[in-house]
Amino acid sequence: MRVAILASGNGTNFEALTKKFQAGEIPGTEALMFCNHPNAPVVKRAERLGIPHEAFSVKECGGKTAYEKRLLKVLQDYQIDFIVLSGYLRVVGPTILNEYPNVIINLHPALLPSYPGLNSIERAFEDYKQGKIKETGVTVHFIDAHLDHGPIIAQQAVPIYPDDTVETLEARVHETEHQLFPATLKKVLSQRMEKEEN
Repeated sequence: MRVAILASGNGTNFEALTKKFQAGEIPGTEALMFCNHPNAPVVKRAERLGIPHEAFSVKECGGKTAYEKRLLKVLQDYQIDFIVLSGYLRVVGPTILNEYPNVIINLHPALLPSYPGLNSIERAFEDYKQGKIKETGVTVHFIDAHLDHGPIIAQQAVPIYPDDTVETLEARVHETEHQLFPATLKKVLSQRMEKEEN
């Protein structure tokens, strides 16, 4: 099972997953890290961790359709079987969804269906301050054609405390992500590989 991780930014979750792959705690081969921002810190992390990586932007491809076609070719060249979105801040379009149905999972920093899209932690924190909610959390799910939507695989709540700031809440959400995401990916890939062997 050859796995690609798609990321856009800092790459802390990418690094957490990579260390688990390298320790043999997640089955399969981490064959590629792709980033849609060539100067993002995650590219440096991939270099440091020795993970093959590719990076190009939508802009340099001249638009979303051309970008997705080029990305699809990269995924095919690396013979990718399974895709993990780890802080990948783009909606995956039909070009890739159609070629990889039910094998793309995403990590989202909220308890979906609440707070889809960007700035989920900040939006949850604002609602907490207004007395609307007491907790937020983390979701791992298979993606479909809609934003932050699709069958949920795992969720974990993260409490919000009276003395929290956005920063302290964000740190706790990330801490939860770094535990839930590798454990869920391990489970999903193990089940798939078992099925294929039978």
